[in-house]
Amino acid sequence: GRTPMSWAAWRGHEAVVRLLGERKDVDADSKDKGGRTPLSWAAARGHEAVVRLLAEREDVDADSKDKDGRTPLSKAVWEGQEAVVRLLV
Repeated sequence: GRTPMSWAAWRGHEAVVRLLGERKDVDADSKDKGGRTPLSWAAARGHEAVVRLLAEREDVDADSKDKDGRTPLSKAVWEGQEAVVRLLV
């Protein structure tokens, strides 16, 4: 299943992602059943502020792969999210 962090990232709720990220009991790099992380969801949807916030964290692997071998960068490329691609390269 998906976590509140994942849902907030998917919807682009920067303030919620920031708030959840401050909690010690929240994994900012959690993976759902498909292996997708909050960063992957935010990247695919083009949420620049959330991508920046998550990518800057030491506990987030910006190059993590989902079960299909896709990274947040490859998801952003596939979805045509140019601004996010620039953030992740």
